[in-house]
Amino acid sequence: MEINEVLKKYSRKIEEQMKDYNQNFNQYNSKEYSLFKQDMMPELSRYERLVRSLGSFIKIKLASKDEARIGKELEVAHLEASPGEVVGLAFASTIIILFAGLLISIGIWFFNGFPLLEGFPVLFFFLILIASTFCFYYFYSMPSRLAVKWKLKASSQMVPAVLYTVIYMKHTSNLERAISFVSQHIDAPLSLDLRKVLWDVQTGRFSSIKDSLDNYLDFWREANIEFVESFHLIESSLFEPSEARRIQILERALKVILDGVYERMLKYTHSIKSPLTNLYMLGIVLPTLGLALLPLASTLLGGMITWIHVLVFFDVIIPFFVFYLTLQIMLKRPGGYGETGLLEKNPLYYNYISKTPYYIAFLISFPFLLIGLMPLVFGYTSIPQLFGFQSDYSLSQLGLNILGNGNLFGFQTINGNITGPFGVFSLLLSLLIPFSIVMFFSIVYSMKTKDLIKERDNTKDLENEFNNSLFTLGNRLGDGTPAEIAFSKVAESMKGQKTENFFRIVNSNIQSMGMGLEQAIFNPKRGALIYYPSSLIATSMRILIESVKKGLKVAAESLMSISEYVRNLQKINERLRDLLADVVSDMRSNMIFLAPLLAGIVVGLGAMITSILSQLDILTNMGIDTSLGGIGNISNITGLFRIENMIPPFYMQIAIGIYIIEIIFILTGTLVTIDSGEDRLKRTHDIGRNLITGGLLYLIVTLISVIALTLLAGVALGGLSGLG
Repeated sequence: MEINEVLKKYSRKIEEQMKDYNQNFNQYNSKEYSLFKQDMMPELSRYERLVRSLGSFIKIKLASKDEARIGKELEVAHLEASPGEVVGLAFASTIIILFAGLLISIGIWFFNGFPLLEGFPVLFFFLILIASTFCFYYFYSMPSRLAVKWKLKASSQMVPAVLYTVIYMKHTSNLERAISFVSQHIDAPLSLDLRKVLWDVQTGRFSSIKDSLDNYLDFWREANIEFVESFHLIESSLFEPSEARRIQILERALKVILDGVYERMLKYTHSIKSPLTNLYMLGIVLPTLGLALLPLASTLLGGMITWIHVLVFFDVIIPFFVFYLTLQIMLKRPGGYGETGLLEKNPLYYNYISKTPYYIAFLISFPFLLIGLMPLVFGYTSIPQLFGFQSDYSLSQLGLNILGNGNLFGFQTINGNITGPFGVFSLLLSLLIPFSIVMFFSIVYSMKTKDLIKERDNTKDLENEFNNSLFTLGNRLGDGTPAEIAFSKVAESMKGQKTENFFRIVNSNIQSMGMGLEQAIFNPKRGALIYYPSSLIATSMRILIESVKKGLKVAAESLMSISEYVRNLQKINERLRDLLADVVSDMRSNMIFLAPLLAGIVVGLGAMITSILSQLDILTNMGIDTSLGGIGNISNITGLFRIENMIPPFYMQIAIGIYIIEIIFILTGTLVTIDSGEDRLKRTHDIGRNLITGGLLYLIVTLISVIALTLLAGVALGGLSGLG
């Protein structure tokens, strides 16, 4: 009886402890998952809040096919929402924008006195319709975009995950410990999924790690079958009695995923060449060439086309069209290849999220914006008169007769209404508006990413050298040299390389500080890894610590295996870069060279046409009626092409300048996704760099073409004033 009472007493105590452990375990994982979604992917949380707040107001019954598709996308993106709520949010946002736009349009109509149709802001309401359509598409397609982002982030970690699993299981054939090890040493979000695999076993959802892993692999069966096949090979190695055969199966698993990634990216590069060419022709070349006809078309149509229409078409409609086409290209990108480093883990991440660059860039660029708006201040406000300036000056007053007989800003007063500015000087000043925008974003993005990119490049160089150092360290261990002494010998053989100091720090911590090998590397205050923030180095050293417990021979084989596999991985990455080089380089040259060059020349042609018609109008007003052979005379031409009905080059240049900036933003993001996957740091850095290159090229070409073609027009028309 006493024995039974003791057993019952301690059984109850153990049950209570296990219950507390399970509760704490669940709370830990739930908190970890919430913090991850909040810190790593904050846009998911914002979207979920919108879905739950606005999406729940409208109950939408979807077709079973659409509900299954959206539900799958929500599952992939790890979103806690229903398909009906997603579509409800899309409809709710559309209705809100339409209702608000209708109220504003009626209000404008009311203040205009309720005329029949002339006072109703048709263009504004049309823009509201476009905005509401875009809003519906944006929120309706949000789950698919977030699912692609999640897949790209997770799949970029797949090759390292298989690599570390294979290396770990070569010396320790235990799948659960291997998954646990990998989940701690790769970046999110794949690390979070692998922790969930372990969690499902520990909480009793699955009876074994194999069942839990197989359930998770079903998630990737359609998106990345080679990842699934690799882990199935790893699982099959557990049942292989022959050690040599087991190692061979593990090595085969890594080869399967490397070959699979290469083949999928090869097909992708061939499939996107034609869409990218169509995108460039339809989204850049044709709209830009159409600009050359706008000055004449606007006056032939009697002013039906205004600068507002140009601004809406080039800065709203076409960028949306380009964004849609690029999105279709990005949605087809396979996973498994791309930047694997997590931006948030970089020690200089505070530079990326800092708000200081925005304030500095604003103070530098805002004065240029004000100078660019100066023609509007002179022509449409009374501010210049307060300081004793005229609203406009003739070119002859300023000694610029070579540019013609017009005015500096080129405003025209027709029936008491001021139109313009049509002057060349106004057009040149307008270049400062896109220049200020380019300067603002270039300064901001450069300050945010300059140190981070440099740190990443140094880390990559270090990892390339460290690959050879691992092989040397493995040889020393294979010779029977203890790990503590092997670091000293490797440091001597690595003189002059970046990795030399790493091995010297480890040796110094062991010899001078009396630390063990693990503390010498991983100590949070003096460990060598503090100065070498690299996931490859950290994981390699952790594998060394784990494998050296099995013996020096096992540790040597593990390090040499890492060196060999990483070298093969680097070769695959180089081959993939070669595959993508043609597509990426062609599109980049079109974006930062051909498109700005073409747009700048077209703006110059538009300025020349406007200048010619303006000069002819002035000659007609001066009473000169010049015969032009069988064509007629100047008055016939000026009667056909009325200067006041033309789109001022000032506005046209601003519209096309902003359009070039938007195209650089959209296409740079697309190219980075194609080349590197979901890489925010590279995208931000490349946008800033391409803005400087493409934006300044556009401004320089526009400046040269405007001045050259305007002078040419002035010389050509210079003799007409003496005819008649």
